[in-house]
Amino acid sequence: MSSLLRIVRFTRELSPLYLLIIACSVVTAGTGLAVPFLIGHATDVVSNAVGGKITAGSATRTVLWLAFALLLAELANTVLSNVGGYFGDRMSNRLRTILSVRYFDKLLALPQRWFDTELTGTIVSRLNRSIAEISAFAKTFSNAFATMLITTFAVLVISAYYFWPLAVLLLIIFPVYVWLTALTSKKWQRIEGEKNEHVDHAGGRFAEVIGQIRVVKSFVREGSELSGFRSRFEATDDLTREQSAHWHRMDVLRRGVLNLIFFVIYAIIFVLTARGQFSLGQMVLLIQLMNMARDPVQSMSWVIDASQRAIAGSRDYFRVMETPVDPRTPHVIESHGDSDPLPEPVPDAPMIAFRDVRFAYEKDEDVLHGIGFDVRAGEKVALVGESGGGKSTIVNLLLGLYEARTGSVEIAGHPIDSLPLAELRRDVGVVFQDASLFSGTIRENIAYGRPDATDEEIREAARRANADRFVERFSAGYDTVIGERGLRLSGGQRQRIAVARAMLKDAPLLVLDEATSALDTKAERQVQAGLDELMAGRTSLIIAHRLSTIANVDTIVTLRDGHVDEIGSPEQLASSGGIYAELLSLQDSGRKKDLARFGFRV
Repeated sequence: MSSLLRIVRFTRELSPLYLLIIACSVVTAGTGLAVPFLIGHATDVVSNAVGGKITAGSATRTVLWLAFALLLAELANTVLSNVGGYFGDRMSNRLRTILSVRYFDKLLALPQRWFDTELTGTIVSRLNRSIAEISAFAKTFSNAFATMLITTFAVLVISAYYFWPLAVLLLIIFPVYVWLTALTSKKWQRIEGEKNEHVDHAGGRFAEVIGQIRVVKSFVREGSELSGFRSRFEATDDLTREQSAHWHRMDVLRRGVLNLIFFVIYAIIFVLTARGQFSLGQMVLLIQLMNMARDPVQSMSWVIDASQRAIAGSRDYFRVMETPVDPRTPHVIESHGDSDPLPEPVPDAPMIAFRDVRFAYEKDEDVLHGIGFDVRAGEKVALVGESGGGKSTIVNLLLGLYEARTGSVEIAGHPIDSLPLAELRRDVGVVFQDASLFSGTIRENIAYGRPDATDEEIREAARRANADRFVERFSAGYDTVIGERGLRLSGGQRQRIAVARAMLKDAPLLVLDEATSALDTKAERQVQAGLDELMAGRTSLIIAHRLSTIANVDTIVTLRDGHVDEIGSPEQLASSGGIYAELLSLQDSGRKKDLARFGFRV
């Protein structure tokens, strides 16, 4: 229950709707309680007329008025229950909206390291399942259970007024039923957690397979993927069998106790009526009241089932919400998209500086060892080394996607861990080796870093990236929808859109992580001309796959097994005997196979 109360506190802005729902539930319960009293009174009137205590005409007038009052009560119950249901539906949907938006906001603020251990599909599956279960319970509670609770409390009070032992017996039912349910809950929730884990993993794999469907088909892995997917859900079948058997065994016990106590209650009412303590009308009234109390008790197993699912869902939800975030990355909701500006550059400080940086993706497994180099303002620096040597990791550290284990990364003389990441990243334009596009239009993807860009600016960026010609061949031009991750485009086309996106952003710092790797020689030369223009006057960090690109930089930093091997100009390193000299020698000898291990091609 504490988990559900936490949801209420978490969504306190819905308090007006909560209060409206409670108010409707109280009035609905009141109109429902009026019905037994009216029927009981009518029973007494008819009984007195049959016994000759009152005239038939008087009885007729009275029962007709009672029938009319009964109609009004039931109409009021119908209207108010639906009004409450309306507010309940609104509350449930608003609850889902709030929880979903805050979950997404949390994901956007989580560090990159958290995503490295999570499947995208699993994250989505957890969101859908958790919030669906919470909102479903909220809707059930608002539309039915709240009225049941109020009705049950009123029945207890009325029963105590007529004959206090009846209220005592009703009071026994609830704690016994809850106690028996508690015996069920621990095992039920453990099994439900195991089922959720299987479903989340299956959902995660499902999304991953659909996203990589071409690879799956190319390697003829449809059968094995389906088998793994089926095994996850078949595991839930076995768990459900165990869970359901346990639940229904306990339900037999719970309802058996319920039946026994209500047998005693009905027996008391019948005996006392036969002895004259209750009139027939009072007997009818009490029996109807007991039935009104019995319904919520019998429905409790269903409500508890829904609440347990909601509790399990809320635990998964808050497990993500409680994950620590980088304090430099405020939640978007809280920051309203604003952040502190970057401090003024320290005089004479390099624009980028790595100071004895060590980094590990896993504990005790450093991939960078004491990395240190400077990039002056306006300088072009290339990172060169074998694949897996740490080049892309350096870029990730520069963007603040990860934190150095020891040492520091500095921007304009300020340690990166003291800078607002949003402002830092606004000042960095990036083109990754794997062009990451979204499923909207070409226009939206190019303008992703500058949504307010004009149509002319977007077209100019595309022209400079050598993307305008293929874009204009599409019938919809820049409004062409490119599909998920840009699957309707070739690899080279996607890369040119990514280059245009960086050009349009026009940031003072530029990072090119093998930005032209997917282009053929002719297209690369055309795009490279645009990149050269873009790099003019900008601080640029380049991971390149062509030696011709490296030859034009100011400084080369060579990396070997996560260590800085050499630092110098292309002319200096050409004769040093290091990695760069080795690459030049391999190129001259035409040994393309050996060049490939460095990620280079001629």
